[in-house]
This record gives sequence, C-alpha cells and structure tokens, in this order.
Amino acid sequence: MDIKGSVVLVTGASSGIGAATARAASLAGARVVLIARREERIRQLAEELGEDVALAVPCDVTDRTQVEAAVRAATGKFGRIDVLVNNAGQGLQATVDAIDPDDFRALLELNLIAPLVLMQAVLPQMRERERGAIVNVSSGITWSTLPGSGAYAASKAALQKLSAIARAEAADAGIAVSLMFPSITKTEFVGTVRGSVEDALQMEASSGLQPQSPEGVADAILDLIRSGDEQADLVPEMFGGTVKG
Repeated sequence: MDIKGSVVLVTGASSGIGAATARAASLAGARVVLIARREERIRQLAEELGEDVALAVPCDVTDRTQVEAAVRAATGKFGRIDVLVNNAGQGLQATVDAIDPDDFRALLELNLIAPLVLMQAVLPQMRERERGAIVNVSSGITWSTLPGSGAYAASKAALQKLSAIARAEAADAGIAVSLMFPSITKTEFVGTVRGSVEDALQMEASSGLQPQSPEGVADAILDLIRSGDEQADLVPEMFGGTVKG
C-alpha cells in the first residue's frame, strides 16, 4: 500500500515504537491517528506533526467502547482508516510458577484481545473499500525459550496465530494483515512490565543484543505496510531471525 495520502491509526502512540511509527508515517505523507491513554503526550505529538494531518484520541484499547469511539473520531476527521498498526502492549516477567493469573489476564487483554477488537473495528470499512493494511506488532521473544518470559511470549505467540488466520480470511478483500517482530528496542517497555522489572532488566542486559532504535523499527513497519508481506523481523539470525551479524 502507498503510505502517502493514507490514513494510519497507531496504538500505543504516546512513546517508543508507536510514536516513532506515527512520525515516520507522517513524514511519508500519511495522515495519522494517535491512540494511547496518555493524553498529554499524544496531543503534543499531534501538535508537532500538525493538527491538519494528525489526530490525538485518548483511548484505553482494552475498552471496546473507547476503541469504537476512537475509530468514529478518526473516520469523522479523515473519512476512513487505511492502515492499522496494533503496537500497544506490555510485558510480564515471572517464572511459570510465579505468574499472577490476574496479571496474565490483564496482559492478554492488552496484547491479544485489544488487537482483535481494533481489527474488528476497522475491517468492515476496509472490506467495503476492498483495500487496507494491518500490522500487528509481535516480538522476537516468541522464537526463544527464555525463563521468565512465558506469559509475555505466550501472548505474542497467540497474536501471531490470530494474525496469520486474519490474513488468510482478509486476503480476498484486498486487505494485508502482517506481523512485525522487533528485537530489543530502546523504549520505556522494560520499566513498565508486570512482575519483576529487575529480572526483566537483567534478562535484557544478559542477552548480548544491542538495543535497536524505535525509529529503525518504525521504518521496518512502514516497509511492511508498503509490501503487504506476511511478516518482517529485526531479530538476529542466532536467535532465529533474518538479521545478519
């Protein structure tokens, strides 16, 4: 899909990969819809990008009513949504015997159910126009068996299967559903995990991986939107990805 002139909705747009993706899409000529709970941050970003081409919509993506209202606000301003980037997510660091079931339920609501609800909210209009692109942001951790990552990896593995089936179901309507697999990225992510932040920081530090920039991940997401490919990754070959070196 050509990003120039498209309307791109990005969840988790208040920081990190989401904010970088919104900036990159705007620079490529898209109009962007910024979805996040932190209202002040997304309003500042909308002002930075220009309020004629950016719309900030405070929204808890785990609340279907708020999601549907956000989609109505976006279509009210820009007329349609061409691209959805499901980026909002959270980690959980705990061994299997220590996972708090309530934390796991909350994680699944954000990492798995919310992307489903967002897809359901935009697919009807994409089907009507017979075009659209959806990128669901997974994680390279799904290709590893790292102790303490079970709940988070499970949520992202489930998103991977959901996305693959959505891709098969939507292909005949001209809609590409794709998956992005980042590696470790310089964001606020680790500091906001459920469970043990200390253990998450230690796991990241011991990985030996150089954290990527959110801008690099954003560029890869935009390439995936353009190509409509099934997936892309920024994971080194030694961890199962395609990045050499």
